[in-house]
Amino acid sequence: MKVSDIYGIINQIAPYELALSFDNVGILLGNPEAKVNKAIVCLDCTPNAVKKAIKENAELIITHHPIIFEPLKSVVKSDGNVVYDCLVNGISVISMHTNLDVAIGGVNDQLAKALKLENIQTVTDDEGFSFRKGELKENMSADALAEYVKASLGGNVRYTDGGKNIKTVAVCGGSGGSELIFAMNSADAFVTADVKHKIFIEANAKGFTLLDAGHFHTENVIVNPLTELLNKQINGVQFITFNGNEIKTV
Repeated sequence: MKVSDIYGIINQIAPYELALSFDNVGILLGNPEAKVNKAIVCLDCTPNAVKKAIKENAELIITHHPIIFEPLKSVVKSDGNVVYDCLVNGISVISMHTNLDVAIGGVNDQLAKALKLENIQTVTDDEGFSFRKGELKENMSADALAEYVKASLGGNVRYTDGGKNIKTVAVCGGSGGSELIFAMNSADAFVTADVKHKIFIEANAKGFTLLDAGHFHTENVIVNPLTELLNKQINGVQFITFNGNEIKTV
C-alpha cells in the first residue's frame, strides 16, 4: 500500500476539512507514491520516534502534531533534525492535528473515554472548533477530580477549586485555555492543558474548576486507539505504537 492510499483512509477518519485555518496537516514529508509495509503512530515526530522507525524499518510515521508547522529556513544534517533524518532514511510523515482533535473518535473523544465520562456531547466555539463534555458517574469535589484525572491520565495536574460539587466535565486535549468561557457555559469543570496563569486567575475569580493535566497526557490518549483502528482497517501494513514522552515531571 502506498503512502497516499493510507492518507486516503486517514482522511476518512479525520477529514482534512476539519482542520483549523492556521493548521498544517496531511502528507507533510516524503513520497506519496512510496510503498509502506510498516508505520509508526505517535504524538510527535521526535528524534526517538525516528530512531524507532529506522529500527523497525518503517517507511512511514503518522503523527498528531505536524512535523512542519512554521516555515523551514534550512534542512541540513544536525543532531535532532527530524526532517533531515526522515528524508535521508526514506521515511514519509503524515500529520493530522486539529482535524484529529475534533473528529469523531478523535483526541477529545478519547480523552472523555479515558476519564470514563458518560452522556458525551459536543461543545462548539465561535470559530467552529469543537470539544466534548460529559458526566461523571458520581459527583466529585475539585480535589477529588484532580486526583482522579491524575490517576486516569498520568502526569501531574494543576487546578483551581471552584468550591462546588462537580458532575459535568468539559474536556479539550492540548492547549485549550482559550475555550474557558465556552467550557464554563456548558460544564462544572474543564480538563485541558497549557493553561496560562492569567486564565487560571480568571477561572478562580469566577469560581470555576479548571484543570491543566498536561499537553502530552491529554493528547497521547489517541495513539493506542488510532493504531488499533488502522491495523483493523488496513491490510498489509503493520502499524506500531510509539508512546515516547521525552518531557519528564517529578
